[in-house]
Amino acid sequence: MLRRNIRLRREYLYRKSLEGKERLLYEKKRKIREALEEGKPFPTELRNEEAALRKEIELEDELTAVPRTHIDDEYANASEVDPKILITTSRDPSAPLTQFAKELKIVFPNAQRMNRGGQVISEIIETCRAHEFTDVILVHEHRGVPDGLIISHLPFGPTAYFGLLNVVTRHEIRDKKAMGTMPEAYPHIILNNFTTKLGERTANILKHLFPVPKPDTKRVVTFANQSDYISFRHHIYEKHGGAKSIELKEIGPRFELRLYQIKLGTVDQTEAQNEWVIRPYMKTTKKRDFLGA
Repeated sequence: MLRRNIRLRREYLYRKSLEGKERLLYEKKRKIREALEEGKPFPTELRNEEAALRKEIELEDELTAVPRTHIDDEYANASEVDPKILITTSRDPSAPLTQFAKELKIVFPNAQRMNRGGQVISEIIETCRAHEFTDVILVHEHRGVPDGLIISHLPFGPTAYFGLLNVVTRHEIRDKKAMGTMPEAYPHIILNNFTTKLGERTANILKHLFPVPKPDTKRVVTFANQSDYISFRHHIYEKHGGAKSIELKEIGPRFELRLYQIKLGTVDQTEAQNEWVIRPYMKTTKKRDFLGA
């Protein structure tokens, strides 16, 4: 199993290393295609390669015209297999962190919670790969307050690091009568204001934690981005008198996420390349938002 994982990882890195060459070839073909469509002369730097590039263009279809990236490989099987998630905490978790991890297990369908004990991260990741888990979620705390959440996609990554703020668990919501019961149906996902390239990448990581819901499910999970703070809300709705009278009930928990790093590997790979990381003074201008407008 270890040799197989090493081989698969090596193949994945090799495919990722080819992206630069494939992107360069794609740009050359695009220039040739535009020249043919507009009736313009071919660019001088491509005249020696023009005949070979035209043959390749003729053989392409809609699946091969645009080069695939490692991002496509990461979630290639996401639509075929439902996500299987392991949720665990940092070592010696406090009671609030344990309670929050229990509620996350209910939020994410097909999730399992594991007591961390003395296990190291590399052992957890290897066990999850062997049992075909698709994601690992690690929750951290500071002085009894949950303050960090890591989502690591298996088998090759990516890994997203979030700061965790304003956590309110189900038992901390004061209005118990207005709070609905927690269903186990697969929820609809609402992703709001993830408009930039980094925002789309973040939304892609979050949405693949949930399986495809049935059309008539009444459970809704919302990730709403505002000024790079992602608000998580969890509701059910009921139609008492038709479509015009909908009652919305929050079922908790609720919290805010703040993305600060994305790595192109799993959480145990310290040598993995950073895809994006927040730096000092990156938010000096108030209008600079990374995830959405």
